[in-house]
Amino acid sequence: MASNMDLELGGGNETDRLALLAIKAQIHEDPNQPVMTSWNESTHFCMWYGVTCNRRHLQRVTKLNLTSLKLSGSISPHIGNLSFLRELLLYDNSLTNKIPPEIGHLRRLRILTLRKNSLNGPIPTSISNCFNLRILAVGYNLLVGNIAPQLGSLSKLEFLGLQVNNLTGKISPFLGNLSSLDSLVAYENNLVGSIPSSLGQLKKLTYFGLYANRLSGNIPPSIYNISSLLNFTISRNHFQGSIPPSLFSTLSNLQYFSIFGNQFTGSLPLSISNATNLAEFQFQKNKLTGQVPNLQKLRNLRKLNIASNHLGSGIDGDLSFLSDLTNATRLEWLLIGYNNFGGTLPASISNVSTV
Repeated sequence: MASNMDLELGGGNETDRLALLAIKAQIHEDPNQPVMTSWNESTHFCMWYGVTCNRRHLQRVTKLNLTSLKLSGSISPHIGNLSFLRELLLYDNSLTNKIPPEIGHLRRLRILTLRKNSLNGPIPTSISNCFNLRILAVGYNLLVGNIAPQLGSLSKLEFLGLQVNNLTGKISPFLGNLSSLDSLVAYENNLVGSIPSSLGQLKKLTYFGLYANRLSGNIPPSIYNISSLLNFTISRNHFQGSIPPSLFSTLSNLQYFSIFGNQFTGSLPLSISNATNLAEFQFQKNKLTGQVPNLQKLRNLRKLNIASNHLGSGIDGDLSFLSDLTNATRLEWLLIGYNNFGGTLPASISNVSTV
């Protein structure tokens, strides 16, 4: 925030002041009163609540932070006149109506977080003009429409958060051009179609979250080659096919792997025996068959759920893998029911004391 000495050097930028007043005019309720009280003519706008100005460009607004204030109203299109804005933080309020396309005028914008509001309408394609954007977080709203392929031009984007909306359509293959992306978060929408193989180009990706959509088809082999992945969650879709035997050799850093509620067939990958970083492993409600591989090295495992498949052959020895879990001292969940396991529980299961 600008100091009093800075503010004495000039009256500030009139465009920014008028834009802020237009933003204030669209706020209908401000229960805690910080905006309505401090945003007045008696104080320089650089001193208003939530406003940060830059010293280098005197009295130009570079950050607007109005998070968690229970604000209601809408986002004024005049937001696009804050041409020096780098961070726009409006999350956790009760804002409604559409995201104004004028946000696309903010060429210096790096962080845009609008999550946990009641915003509706589509994600404006004009956001693709914010070519310096690092974080785009619009989850937990009422947004509709497709994920615009134009977003694939945001080469500096590191976080794309679209979760818990009503987005529809297919995932654009152009999202594979987001070469800096660390997190793709689009769970709990109504996305359809298959995962584009181009997403395998996202070599910096650590979080891949598409669960609870209506996606289908096979997982492209390129996805299983993203060695940086830590969290892979595609549960509650309509995916099918088998899991590559070498999965956990390629994705050796995986900590969370969840594919439950799909239609996967075949056996559990043998390479799971080397998944030493794995903390959660959720394969329940698929059509997997065969025996459970060696789990002795899974010392960090906390949750193992392979229930509701066709695992086992109904003979003695099917449950021998449970002896491997004595090394998993952090294990909290162990669900193996509704399979074809035969035989008796190994005596060593009594040593798995944390379950």
